[in-house]
Amino acid sequence: MKNQWNVDHNKFTQADIKKVIDTDVLVVGAGNAGMMAAAAAAEKHAKVMIVEKEASINLLRLGLGGVGTNAQKRAGLTINKHDLVEYLAAFAQHNVDEGLIYHWANHSAEAVNWVEDNILKPHGAHLRSEPDAMVTSSAYEGFPTENDPTIDDQTFASYGDWFQEKIAELGVDLQFNTALVDLVKTDDMVTGAVVKNVQTGEYLQINAPKGVILCTGGYSANKDLLKQWNPLALKKNVYNDSPRNNGAGITSALNVGAIKDEEPAECIFDRGLVPVGTKTDEMYVQTATYQDWLWLGSHPLLKVNLRGERFANESVPYQFIVNAASKQPGYQYAMIWDDNYGEYAKQFHTLGCARVGFPGYMASAEKLEADTQQYVDKGLVVKADTIEELAEKLHLPVDALKKTVARNNELVKANIDKDFGKEAYRLTPVDKKPYYGCILGGRILCTSDGLRVNKKMEVMNAAYDPIKHLYAAGNDSGGFFFGSYPDRVPGLAASHAQTFGRLAGQQAAEN
Repeated sequence: MKNQWNVDHNKFTQADIKKVIDTDVLVVGAGNAGMMAAAAAAEKHAKVMIVEKEASINLLRLGLGGVGTNAQKRAGLTINKHDLVEYLAAFAQHNVDEGLIYHWANHSAEAVNWVEDNILKPHGAHLRSEPDAMVTSSAYEGFPTENDPTIDDQTFASYGDWFQEKIAELGVDLQFNTALVDLVKTDDMVTGAVVKNVQTGEYLQINAPKGVILCTGGYSANKDLLKQWNPLALKKNVYNDSPRNNGAGITSALNVGAIKDEEPAECIFDRGLVPVGTKTDEMYVQTATYQDWLWLGSHPLLKVNLRGERFANESVPYQFIVNAASKQPGYQYAMIWDDNYGEYAKQFHTLGCARVGFPGYMASAEKLEADTQQYVDKGLVVKADTIEELAEKLHLPVDALKKTVARNNELVKANIDKDFGKEAYRLTPVDKKPYYGCILGGRILCTSDGLRVNKKMEVMNAAYDPIKHLYAAGNDSGGFFFGSYPDRVPGLAASHAQTFGRLAGQQAAEN
């Protein structure tokens, strides 16, 4: 049914369209995928327009995954592509299009190198390969895929403004405050889109005979779509960190006969700090500022359910502890630690953004402690001189928490986790007061179940045939992720978006 999935609930007619604009390629969404798609199409001399419903481009991610990048070659680093692809497919229980994952692995270096050569180097920056992903157990297998933009090899270099300058140089027309309403389809071909200026309410039609590329970023901000496609996400998560991702790209494609992944995929971080007593089904905060984001939450400290009992190995990918908590009462969990946590953080060897020191966001243990202290001051992290007092402040059963902490300390002394198999170097005692605790839930960064695409990034219909001149990249495209995000492949999400955005842009321009 036409408009069955229309995110823009304002009905419009042809008479409401006040202006018609002509371009060659229309890109919807100015994030990792959209900016790359626009640059790639413009480099092939297509006339390109990007529409973005917000007033700025979306955050361009800092850690860029890749296989065989120039930065990795300079570092003498080689990644076994077949091992990596099989890991990703197995991580998803092969509920993916493995050929698409190989397609990413085969082309990821091209996208990463393009960013370095065209965006970073002209501004004195470069990419630094991060070679230290290590394997200490089957629970912590990692791949050194991360490449970080930097000028001094000690801090990140943000490159969003530079990218925006580049696409302007290439002649791309970037229109902000312009939201996708619906696609225009003529016979069996998408020929453009109807959009709306969100400030004036005016409807426009953009004709794009070479192609429309959907890069709007999934649907994590749309609670109605989550209820239909991923209802558990609303129970596991207390924050959504992508409030602009309303599902418009995916729903507009469904309107013209597209198909999407049938099972959900999502990227969740275990850093959602909530007040004691919060009910998950009463909280889903949309935030673009990472409100109440506890960096320490991703460290493998003691974690217990709301009955004060340990329930999982804390040394697992970020999302796994949130998944495990969804099988516990209340869908939330508590994290417990003692006053030595700054020292413990140095020994954990966390990867990606949870790392202490560059390229993490916490430059030192002292900065991690200061970040945590702000939430003590705010009352979201509680502090106590006894475990009994800590349990009471967290609304946890006192006897159960005392028993769990005592057992944890026994395992530390034995230097072996006989209960859940956490690596010995990640076992830490809770025996130096003051003691700390907090209540945590998930925070969803994005959904990753998207429109089914082929290797040309063409969106497919129910017969698995391409819908002519309709493309998708980033989190609007599917077939690549299933269930949880594999964070042991650092930089994968940004690389998936940029690599497939680049391929979509090239393909559309060649029509």
